[in-house]
Amino acid sequence: MGQFEPTARPFERVLVANRGEIAVRVIRTLRRLGIHAVAVYSDADRDAPHVALADSAVRIGPAPALESYLDPTRIVEAALATGAQAVHPGYGFLSEHAGFARACADAGIVFVGPGVEALEIMGDKVRAKAHVAASGVPIVPGVSDLDLPDPGDRHRDRDRDERLVEAAARIGYPVLVKPSAGGGGKGMQVARDAGELRSAVPAARRIAAAAFGDDTLLVERLIERPRHIEVQVLGDAHGAVVHLGERECSLQRRHQKVVEEAPSPLLDEATRERIGRAACDAARSVDYRGAGTVEFLVSDAAPGEFFFIEMNTRLQVEHPVTELVTGVDLVEQQLRVAAGEPLSFAQHDVPLDGHAIEARVYAESPERGFLPATGEVLAWREPTGDGVRVDAGIRTGSTVTADYDPMLAKVIAHGATRSEALRRLDGALADTVLLGVESNTGFLRRLLADPDVRAGALHTGLIDALVARLAGGADGASTDASGASLLQAAAEALLERDAEDARGRIDGPAAWRRERGWRVGGRVPTAYLVEPVAGIDGEGPLRIVAPERLADAASGLEASRVASEAEAAGASAAVTAIAPDGTVWVHVAGRTAAVRRVDRATALAARRARLGRSGAHDPELRAPMPGTVTAVLVADGDTVHAGQAVVAVEAMKMEHRITAPVDGVARVAVAVGDRVVRDHPVARIEAHADHGARSEASASEPAHEAAIRK
Repeated sequence: MGQFEPTARPFERVLVANRGEIAVRVIRTLRRLGIHAVAVYSDADRDAPHVALADSAVRIGPAPALESYLDPTRIVEAALATGAQAVHPGYGFLSEHAGFARACADAGIVFVGPGVEALEIMGDKVRAKAHVAASGVPIVPGVSDLDLPDPGDRHRDRDRDERLVEAAARIGYPVLVKPSAGGGGKGMQVARDAGELRSAVPAARRIAAAAFGDDTLLVERLIERPRHIEVQVLGDAHGAVVHLGERECSLQRRHQKVVEEAPSPLLDEATRERIGRAACDAARSVDYRGAGTVEFLVSDAAPGEFFFIEMNTRLQVEHPVTELVTGVDLVEQQLRVAAGEPLSFAQHDVPLDGHAIEARVYAESPERGFLPATGEVLAWREPTGDGVRVDAGIRTGSTVTADYDPMLAKVIAHGATRSEALRRLDGALADTVLLGVESNTGFLRRLLADPDVRAGALHTGLIDALVARLAGGADGASTDASGASLLQAAAEALLERDAEDARGRIDGPAAWRRERGWRVGGRVPTAYLVEPVAGIDGEGPLRIVAPERLADAASGLEASRVASEAEAAGASAAVTAIAPDGTVWVHVAGRTAAVRRVDRATALAARRARLGRSGAHDPELRAPMPGTVTAVLVADGDTVHAGQAVVAVEAMKMEHRITAPVDGVARVAVAVGDRVVRDHPVARIEAHADHGARSEASASEPAHEAAIRK
């Protein structure tokens, strides 16, 4: 299919109102088209890859998104100051903000996206469902706050919540609670009975108000074992609307997509044609212009049935899989439509060539319940190869903070068949090197190897159902053969660091500066005590021994020569890096792990502490991730029961409720708005003298609830 190839560029200068991998991806198309790319950045992103790639860049504020990327006034001012004719919003941030689109228009700047009417209708899930239902598109049964009588001012929130619970009983459990505004799975929670719903509704309201400024909620019937399938659409200002096939997005955690593919392995040609036609009808109903996605739930038991969920009026994170199977650059099409050009192809011109699969690389800790992670990127190496594409927003030296979404990159693979695409993606993930920040790359490989995933038997609950098995040793890095290779690589890195330190010291006789593990009668092995940080099973400390083949390196000989000879012999092919805090990061044969060196006194103290807590609960409640305290749910001195939420912490679009491990008295150590680091004490539970069998039975449960991806 030949794409529109005019001699003139659609615009001369475009500002990209985003950051990270999507900003990099948009800027690449702008540069290919010869369009001057303007980047914006917060203080946290001054040295980010998207800033370096752009032709020019403008600072728009401090790190918090509300004071930079989410401030429409600052973005419009930056566009005017740089002479940008158009603003591309990417996804997230202001991409679906009708007020921002209106502000751009008022300033004489083209918003690269749909019109304000489409943003307003499709940006409200309640309104969108009613709108498409009028066009004959099937919808999931549900009820929203807007469907219920206003309880008035007195006890408004409590009464409104209870009315929603009462209405949900008429829909039938289980139900899904979600904010009416926004998207991306933010605030969604499942409730299987009225009790769970009474807890879920206020939490969802809190997230909705903080994320969108609108706490209106929607409660829908939960379709068990559903497939999440979305259809990519394109519309122009001349009335043409086409779809570019569907994407399967059923592999999710907490309503956040993890792996996406095109086309869906579920749909037959007849269903593909019907669902594509329904998506186009939904787009036409709002005079849609540009790239958008219409999302459906498809019953796993009845794949011929589908239900409208929502329409995302923007580019999707997973758009690369559509680009790889159709050959269409969706960003270019967005720009051309925004410039008033007609689509250069019709529906019958759209091909579907082969299969493409995308995996999202998140900064998160699978071993800690997939909580967000932060840190400095000590090493980043992208995979290459046939059919492999990487969209990344980081580089070596980048700092991952808690201010933004934890997604760092997307690794995508295309093949003639689904099996070939899966094989290429697994190989690409194995070759993805990310040191310094915990990530889910190892977990992704184990997920792709799951028999159900290989067979295409997908549903939105698959990951949650299998997570205990899949995440056990998330990188497959235990003390088995592969784990031993990682530990050996860590020992080599520590040995090399010691050698460098020895060569750098200038005081004392040369022999005493140089030697390690030396004694009369021969050398003893060089050993280190380490504690696992990521990718290694167990708590530690572990004793690791450096191989004798590098002993000469520690004695001051040319370390690079010794290491290269060892690698040539096949003994090591590791990538290693040591963080400023002494954490050793290693990547060997597609697996990543990190350990932290400890001295004997620290190791002994840790062992005694564990023995002292044997069979008992740690009274300290600690932040499971760095972030901000968004709610203190009990007062200092309150009596709490095991499992009761005490404090909520938010970071990277997630709220995490930390719960009491036993019955007792809460001693709160933080306040709303406090910033905390990982493992920061937020409260202490003074257990009752006899807290009974109930808390004993929960001894193995973690002192926190499942995180909510916002």
